[in-house]
Amino acid sequence: MKPLLLTTLLMGAATCVMCPAARAQEAKQDFSLVNKTGYELSKVYVSPTKSDDWDEDILGRDTLANGESVDIHFHRSNKTCQWDLKVVYTIDDSSAVWRGINLCTVEKITIRYNKSTDTTSASFD
Repeated sequence: MKPLLLTTLLMGAATCVMCPAARAQEAKQDFSLVNKTGYELSKVYVSPTKSDDWDEDILGRDTLANGESVDIHFHRSNKTCQWDLKVVYTIDDSSAVWRGINLCTVEKITIRYNKSTDTTSASFD
């Protein structure tokens, strides 16, 4: 009886994740970071644009492999919309930085690396 009840509760909770009321409680700055660079990332930093320092690595796991994505969540009481993003490559500790990203309007950031120009770019959706 208990396993059935637990399964039912878990299914209900999973269904509710898609409910508008549940989504409304998420911070508007939450976004998914997609790595399409061809390389593994060792660190990801997100800090308010007004900050002079990078906060802690928010990757939440060891690395982010090429082709993988990670969901980045903010505390819903956070009202700041302008954020800076820094990613660090595992292979040589080089990094790429984007400043002044309006995370209140962005749901997904996809980063790519161009070998011929040696540049990392980002698209914001």
